[in-house]
Parts: sequence; C-alpha cells; structure tokens
Amino acid sequence: MVGIQKSLFPERTTADLIKDIEKLTQEIQELYCLDEIPWVVGYSGGKDSTAILQLIWNAIANLPVEKRSKKIYVITTDTGVENPYVSAWVKQSLKNIEKTAEKQKMPIEPHLLQPNIQDTYWVGLIGKGYPAPRLKFRWCTGRLKIEPSNLFIRNVVRNNGETILVLGTRKTESAHRAAIMNKREIGRTRNHLIPNPSLMNSLLYTPIEDWRTDEVWLYLMQWENPWENSNKDLLAMYRGATEDNECPLVVDTSTPSCGSSRFGCWVCTLVNIDKSMSAMIQNDEEKEWLQPMIDLRRELDISDKDKRDFRRIWGTVQLFERNVDGEVSVEPIPGPYKKEWRDTLLRKLLEAQTKIRETAPENMRDITLISLEELSEIRRIWLEEKHEFDDSLPRIYEEVTGEKFEDCRPGAGISLLGSDEWSVLEEICNGDEMHLELMAKLLDTERQYYIKSHRYKIYESLEQCFETSSRSKEEAIQNAHNKRDLKEAVDQGKVSEKIKQLSWANMKFSGQSSADN
Repeated sequence: MVGIQKSLFPERTTADLIKDIEKLTQEIQELYCLDEIPWVVGYSGGKDSTAILQLIWNAIANLPVEKRSKKIYVITTDTGVENPYVSAWVKQSLKNIEKTAEKQKMPIEPHLLQPNIQDTYWVGLIGKGYPAPRLKFRWCTGRLKIEPSNLFIRNVVRNNGETILVLGTRKTESAHRAAIMNKREIGRTRNHLIPNPSLMNSLLYTPIEDWRTDEVWLYLMQWENPWENSNKDLLAMYRGATEDNECPLVVDTSTPSCGSSRFGCWVCTLVNIDKSMSAMIQNDEEKEWLQPMIDLRRELDISDKDKRDFRRIWGTVQLFERNVDGEVSVEPIPGPYKKEWRDTLLRKLLEAQTKIRETAPENMRDITLISLEELSEIRRIWLEEKHEFDDSLPRIYEEVTGEKFEDCRPGAGISLLGSDEWSVLEEICNGDEMHLELMAKLLDTERQYYIKSHRYKIYESLEQCFETSSRSKEEAIQNAHNKRDLKEAVDQGKVSEKIKQLSWANMKFSGQSSADN
C-alpha cells in the first residue's frame, strides 16, 4: 500500500520553489566561501541526496575557479547487501562525478566506503551466528553504514580540525524524522548549521529540510544533472520499484509519489518484505533473475529460536522474565545460530549467487552476493573461534560452485585437525552434541596453543571449555535457574534456606552429582 504524503509545511507554488532554490544557491556559496572547513556530502544515489549534491554542484560551479579551493568530499557506503540495480547505479554515478569534476575543475572528490570485513552482514550472520536483525537487536546498521561514514568523517576532522556534514534529510519524510530535526535545531550555534550530536567538531547542514517529495522530483526533472547522470533514469528506477508502477505528478497531499518507494538492503528483516525489489520483478519480467534473492530473504525469518543455541554467544545461559497469559515465565535468551543452520545459510547463499550469475543480464553477471574475503573471514571464525575443525566451508563452496575454494589468508589450509578427525569424534560421541562440542573445543584449544611460542593461560582456556560445554542443555539451564534462585535468596535474606538445597558442587558439576547419587 502506497503511503499518503503529508506535508508539515504550507503548500508552495513552482515560483516559490524557484525563489527557494535561488536563495539556497546564494546561501551555499556564502557558507562555502566563509571559511576553510571542508564539506562532506552524504550521497546514496537516491532522490534526496542527488538533489542536495546537484544544488551544491550548481552553486559552486557559478563561483570563479580561484574561489573553488575548499574540498567537498562525496561519500557513499556500500554495505555489500544493497539492491544490485541501486548499487550499480551508485557506483556508475561516482565514476561520473569523479570524471566530470576533474573536467569542470570542481573541488569535488567521491569516495566509496565499505565496512571492515569483520563487520559485514554475512560475516556477522553466517560467521559469528548473529540472528537476523530485529528491532531489539539491530546489529547491522552501525556496522554496515554508520561506522564506515563516521571513520571517514573523523579522519577529515583529524586532518582539518572541523568539518561540515551535508545531508539530504527532510522533515516531511516522517513525523519521527521531523521531531528529531526540530530537537537538534534547539542547539543551533551558527546560522544554518547544527552541531552533530554523534561526532565532535562536526556540523550538520540540511538545505532541503522543508522540501516536499514532489518538490524534490520537480527540481530533479527541471534542472539538468551537472555530472552527466540522467535524473530521468533515476525517476524510472523509482517508478519500477513502486508497486503500482506509477509515478504521478503530485498535485495535492492525497496524491501518492514515487518517493514512497525506498531502496535499502535486500536482506533487511526489519520489514516483512523488500517491496522495491518485488515491485521491480512485478513491473519488468527481465528482472526475474532477482527472484533467488527474494527467496533467500524469506529464509531469514526472525522467528528462529529453533535454529539458535540455548546459550549466549559467550557460552553461558542467560535468563529473562516474560509475562505469558498473566503468569511469569523465566526462559533462556536464545543465542547465535547453530552450526547446522549456519552451514545451511551459506549453502543457500552460494546457490542464489550461482543461479543469479547464470540468469542475470550480461552486464550484471559478475554480481557478488558474498565476497571471497568474507568467505575467508567466515572460515577463520568457524575454525579459530568456534573450533569447528571439520572445515565445512571449502566443501560447501566446491559442492555448490563446482570450483575449489582458494583462501586468501596465508597458511589458511594448514591444520593439525581436519574433517577426518571430526568424523572420528562424531562416531565416539554417538550423537551427543554437547560431548562433541566439548571434545572439539578441548582438542582445538590444545592445537592452538601447540603452535604458539608459549602456553601461557592454556589452563584458563581449557577451564573455559568445561565451563561452557560440559553440561547438557537441560543441566545448563537448570544451573542458570539455581544461580538466579540463589541470588534472589541473597536479596531476600533467605540464604541459609537456599544453601540447604544448593551447593557450589552440585551447581558446577550437576551431571556428576546426579550420577553419583
């Protein structure tokens, strides 16, 4: 369903918009020439950031060449899980910006930013086993988008002392966005500029904060793109991502706009479905090659407790209370994805990538859903942090792609333990998952210390293996309840009564105690 655009500002005529553009042009020129503080423009390739960059470009282009001395950085963050068409559009735009800026002697310098390999979506989800992001555990945004941008901005501040961050945010996008922007304005210390609440020595500048969506499109359609992109192609991309495949001229607040289609990460589980990608397939049969991505997205269900460990990622059981039909229920908080589901997700992702490369148009067949660097980091995590020395990643990769996995890490294929040893352990443990886990951790911990120059803290590491993996699921959960009950007894002053029921020994070695009895 297409949302209704509600304006928080009085309706303006086209003549009023033209006057506002002229005013903004003069304002941008004055701010630019006022000092030597470099600018950083956030550019996503969408309509708002395109309008902002176009306004700045046209304003600075009207200055004499000798006055265009201050650097303007244009930054875009490639999360690695963007809509393929949007990603290709943005990368081509950055190339055009760089080439045209040099030709026109503009002080504009584009940068394509990326998250660290350790922080990418697939390394988090498949490597570390983080569950699919949800409202109460939104681990993706900071790692994929915010940190790369903040790191770049901090470097600019470090080299120049201060920076001005230019964004295309608008109050009319939502009431929540308007509330945030209005709150920030209270702390305004300079005309047009607001202190950045998250980055020191950084000021925010939002020139089109009071523009409506239809005004953004009117500006993009009537003013030519200065870096030789086609704004009509941008409009067509938005139009193709709208469910009804329409992008009408907005004449009043009851008329929908194609601004209601929003491009984001195709794996996003904060929404029920990626409507923009689904609409692309619906509106253009030539984009049916995207279907495997939609199918994979459906696998990332946040109702995934059965696929997750009963312990948190650090190996201990953590309890939480919740009210179920008027009764308090104390349950363990699910942890990371289990090995079987991580293996399955990797296989499904590689299958989707393989199928897409076979069916996509010629210009998109080099598409990469997961990079070799990410695969290498996932393999490292499974081997070194999770002690899964069966080394299943190369096997899965070869089974799906038909190609041998070439790990880019030096010495990655050298190990004293492998799939044969894992098979022996599985046979010995006879289906006991916790026993298998404990034996694997103990053996691999010894292996890790064997190749080190010293064995300092090996006993602490071995003790940690027993602490996290020596109990069955039922025993570990009961132990967590015992600890919780003991803490409540301390708080209530009933320690002596509880001590009669519990002892340190049967809490730590409950399995052994029950067997001795």
